[in-house]
Amino acid sequence: MKPIIGITMGDAAGVGPEIIAKAFAHETIFETGRPFVIGDVALIERAVDITETELNVVGVSDVTECVFEPGTIEVLDLRLLTNTLPFGKVSEEAGNAAFRYVERAVELAKDKKINAICTAPLNKEAMQKAGHMYPGHTEILAELTDTTDFSMMLSAPNLKVIHLTTHVGLRKAIDMINPDRTHKVISLADETLKNAGNSNPKIAVCGINPHAGENGLFGEGEEEEKLIPAIKQAQKEGINVEGPYPADTLFFRAARGDFDIVIACYHDQGHVPIKVMGLEAGVNITVGLKGGIVRTSVDHGTAFDIAGKNIADERSLLAAYRDAVELAPK
Repeated sequence: MKPIIGITMGDAAGVGPEIIAKAFAHETIFETGRPFVIGDVALIERAVDITETELNVVGVSDVTECVFEPGTIEVLDLRLLTNTLPFGKVSEEAGNAAFRYVERAVELAKDKKINAICTAPLNKEAMQKAGHMYPGHTEILAELTDTTDFSMMLSAPNLKVIHLTTHVGLRKAIDMINPDRTHKVISLADETLKNAGNSNPKIAVCGINPHAGENGLFGEGEEEEKLIPAIKQAQKEGINVEGPYPADTLFFRAARGDFDIVIACYHDQGHVPIKVMGLEAGVNITVGLKGGIVRTSVDHGTAFDIAGKNIADERSLLAAYRDAVELAPK
């Protein structure tokens, strides 16, 4: 059975509704999964008019009403916004609605009515203006699922990366890495890919220092202290993990197929290889959420400057949808 993917509409003052309309115009999305939208019919109808996609928009009150037919966008209609919402402006009502779409998606995932969540971008300022004080999607999902051990995964064609640390300075990132965190992220990578149907995922860990320290030549023994004990522990547990390897060659090896996923130690170490492959191809994924919930997202923002102009590119949403289908627990 093809997985059911709930696509949240994001901040409707941005490009979310437009890229959703354009994505549904690709009938191939129905070949791999069963997509529907969690949002507002009025805004999706407006987006269909703007993009001239000539799709039929159907409001539903429950997922069980969906028939998942090409040429149709089925919307779980929360009726929070009207089509008079202005484009490109921070709006408390749009920020609240964006949060409520994610909240409903989590409820559906907990109830096993959907197999994965795919999110269009929200605006942090608008959401916080509405009283939802979160830095972004990841923190919302973590709180709604009561999850403490989670990680960011990035995906592009032929390459997946998961991070030990993300949005902190480099010096603090290195201080934060320890064997416990390294082992948890190795385990998350293994569990996520196994849930997606890969029975023996090949995992590689990046070194922290140039040349992975080169036997003490670079750094102060960070690999030996922070990475290697966790790698050895995971190996004893039967996880197929290797490293630490020099980052300057590891991503090439992974992209050619030597490994299924790379553990990056800090933000730029993992983000740069993904971004080099093309901004339209990158996908942001939250893994480790309780209940095995998988969330994928476009790797761009709300793009208020181009909202409503029919020039937003849907390729990142298509990539996020592709990964939601691939990573949905089997």
